[in-house]
Amino acid sequence: MTSPFGNSDLAFRAPYVFQGNYNGFQIWDVSDVKAPKLRTAVVCPGNQGDPSVYGDLLFISIQATSARLDCGAQGVADTVSAERFRGVRIYDISDLDHPKIVAAVQTCRGSHTHTLVPDPNDKRTLYVYVSGTSVVRSGQELEGCSALRPEEDPNTSLFRIDVIKVPLDAPQDAKVIAHPRLFEANGAIAGLAKGGDNGPGTQTTSETNQCHDITVFPEYHIAAGACSGNGILIDISNPADPKRITEVSDPNFAYWHSATFNNDATGLVFTDEWGGGSAPRCRATDRPEWGADAIFSLADRKLTFGSFFKLPAAQTELENCVAHNGSIIPVPGRDIFLQSWYQGGISMIDFTNPAKPFEVGYFDRGPLMADKIMQAGHWSAYWYNGHVYGSEIARGLDILELVPTDQLTQNEIDAAKLVQMDQFNPQMQPHITWPAKFVVAKAYIDQLRRGKGLRADRISRVADELRAAENGSGPRRQAALGKLAIRLDGEAPGAADPVKVRALAEVVRGLSAAQP
Repeated sequence: MTSPFGNSDLAFRAPYVFQGNYNGFQIWDVSDVKAPKLRTAVVCPGNQGDPSVYGDLLFISIQATSARLDCGAQGVADTVSAERFRGVRIYDISDLDHPKIVAAVQTCRGSHTHTLVPDPNDKRTLYVYVSGTSVVRSGQELEGCSALRPEEDPNTSLFRIDVIKVPLDAPQDAKVIAHPRLFEANGAIAGLAKGGDNGPGTQTTSETNQCHDITVFPEYHIAAGACSGNGILIDISNPADPKRITEVSDPNFAYWHSATFNNDATGLVFTDEWGGGSAPRCRATDRPEWGADAIFSLADRKLTFGSFFKLPAAQTELENCVAHNGSIIPVPGRDIFLQSWYQGGISMIDFTNPAKPFEVGYFDRGPLMADKIMQAGHWSAYWYNGHVYGSEIARGLDILELVPTDQLTQNEIDAAKLVQMDQFNPQMQPHITWPAKFVVAKAYIDQLRRGKGLRADRISRVADELRAAENGSGPRRQAALGKLAIRLDGEAPGAADPVKVRALAEVVRGLSAAQP
């Protein structure tokens, strides 16, 4: 499936995939993953067009200075124009065949990306964090906009994000309500990374005057901002007034691009989009710390660096490649990050130990052209309801199936497939729980066997007992499972991996409590 418009990011609402592109967006019906159908294509030019979905509302980021309020393709010629639109479009998609714009919220720098944040105290209110990375428009075009430095204008449109409030019962009334300066430090608006040359063996880094991507984790009331020169941790307890908690920087990172938490918010992956995504940055001669992931541990709201991870397979001069967008694959007991690398393909990275990440699997089809470099490859790759969905810039939509490897068993894949969501926006991370199912217990057993987390003879015995219980029925099965859970609890303190043994015990206990 190909698109001439340059495909960008994805959002999901069962059974549909919303795919942005530089000329609008497309809606795919993926009820049959082996034969997806294009349901709707909307033309409305405006740059990369990142999407998010919330019920019957679709949000699209617009940043290009040529974008128009009327979605016309002729662009905007004037420097100042009432016809220009830069911000977030809100569509009513209750009729998927005829999406209708209900609001167009203008911002000073447009919207390169955006993030939806539900109000924890009001289900009828949604907030949108807007990350603009482009030039500031004229104050004559939109009142209050200023491109001056802070020392010249303390109300500058630089060094901030925008917050839109959306009344879900009246989305047409959506408006900007705040401009949080998350980068301010010690009273200075431009208080974080100044950017510039860091010396031999390091990157030329970006100034922190914008966020590229913000990922929120509502379950834990926190967010992670990838903000040009810094990675930042944000308190979103009050989503209308986000506050920076802490920040990190690294001279190996040219541009902090995106962020993903692990499922219990004890780990965090930041990506570096060195070269902007259009250059070959995964060659054998490229430094492994550049254009890579930086993996951190998170405890007591403090970030501790663990390691870098870069795609281990060197790519050619004909393949634009750098760390880009991804999401968690919900394998219980492991932190596995599914990630796109443009023409480097898709990689699955285990970062359970932040100091020792490793590749679990990959998908890579090679360069688009045999004789020249072209902008192509996977813009993003996300796990959704049992499959991997990749937005391929030049080719369209890829839908992939995971297969077992020596580092990922079928039980682990099947346990991940138990996680089903009604909708998914990668920048709004859900907390995942797994039902008490035999395959979840088997996934933990596979992990204990692989990692030697319990004596080999004991693992075999546990597996045999679990198999016998699964094949049994009634009260005897429930009693056997209850006894097994108790024994596992007793063995956990002396095991090489007590955390995983306790997790296995908890699943077995849940199985014993289930209706026989």
